[in-house]
Amino acid sequence: MRLLVVEDDPDLNRQLVDALKEAGYAVDSATDGEDGHFLGDTEPYDAVVLDIGLPKMDGLTVLENWRADGRTMPVLLLTARDRWSDKVAGIDAGADDYVAKPFHIEEVLARLRALLRRATGHASNELACGVIRLDTRTSRVTCNGSLVKLTSHEYRLLAYLMHHTGRIVSRTELTEHLYDQDFDRDSNTIEVFIGRLRKKLDTEVIETVRGLGYRLNDPDDTGADGEPVRGESA
Repeated sequence: MRLLVVEDDPDLNRQLVDALKEAGYAVDSATDGEDGHFLGDTEPYDAVVLDIGLPKMDGLTVLENWRADGRTMPVLLLTARDRWSDKVAGIDAGADDYVAKPFHIEEVLARLRALLRRATGHASNELACGVIRLDTRTSRVTCNGSLVKLTSHEYRLLAYLMHHTGRIVSRTELTEHLYDQDFDRDSNTIEVFIGRLRKKLDTEVIETVRGLGYRLNDPDDTGADGEPVRGESA
């Protein structure tokens, strides 16, 4: 999952980016409203952490412009303002949630997990697909109850597919949502990580849909004919 942090305080910006990367996300950042608006308007983020009090363009204006342009990614507002009217203005501008400064980083992480769950139709922090379990709080992955050790990129790939179980996800979409701007994006990288995941998970839930991309199939889901949806290995 790929996130954007727009915060003008350099120390807080760095703390948020470091914490989010440690939690398994790909993260881009900006320190003013103009840069933040441009990134959010041109890159496909899964969620945004947006400060209200930004230089060059304030956070509410940034948010209003995104929503006017049809950008629907979840947005978590950061605000040092205590007035209830400012919080209402943020929600009315299109924010999905807010956190008042000062805050604990853990609260931001928890609220982002909730926004990402709701955006993809999940009710729990634990994502399940057949015998695979992924806990978004701990980044712990198990298969048949046994712990599966994944690299950060393998985890991001699996987490994205599990958030979108049953949907075909193209290689381009995966590349755009798994790596930050500075990552050297090789078109073959996704295929390599898919192969590694299949070996480590030792299950055929990842289907290659020729010419379109990949789909994570839940063996517990059935198709229109009542038969389990099965995958095809690359």
